[in-house]
Amino acid sequence: MILPIVAYGDPVLRKKAENITKDYPNLDALIENMKETMYAAYGVGLAAPQIGLPIRLFLVDTEPFAEDDIYTEEEQEKLKHFNRVFINAEILDEEGDEWAFNEGCLSIPDVREDVFRQPKITIKYQDENFDTHTEVFDGLIARVVQHEYDHIEGVLFTDKLSSLKKRLIKGKLTNISKGKIKVDYRMRFPLMKKKR
Repeated sequence: MILPIVAYGDPVLRKKAENITKDYPNLDALIENMKETMYAAYGVGLAAPQIGLPIRLFLVDTEPFAEDDIYTEEEQEKLKHFNRVFINAEILDEEGDEWAFNEGCLSIPDVREDVFRQPKITIKYQDENFDTHTEVFDGLIARVVQHEYDHIEGVLFTDKLSSLKKRLIKGKLTNISKGKIKVDYRMRFPLMKKKR
């Protein structure tokens, strides 16, 4: 089932999400619905807060980036096959010189800005079977994971912009929160006036 994606301005996007256990209600169905929602919106990641749930769960599928010929064949192969569910994730380490990449977010449509992040992360998480993994990711995979991880920490990519950039996009963000935007996927807007 395709779920509505929560728009910028909803308080759930600012909550630090809670850990869950394997007996979280209907978890398998929730993960399937999140995947369906992410693919319907042409996303490469989706976090539970983006569908209104303040829990530490996010998905990443970098396959769409594999089409981009700026990457080596080896990188394209890696991107093509990176499809993970992250539960109760915790970034243990971030390292390397920060690099800029143009990021966007399904909760903040039509806003894309360069964000600086470190290129290598070590992350501990549980998969959908609640097996625990500690892995190191780098490059674009690390970046997508960092972006989704920020969601479960109550952080948005716009928080990482300079104060000048934040001022420049303020009007766009206000319009998004009021539902004054056209998107081709289902969204839930926090400040839309209810029709009587």
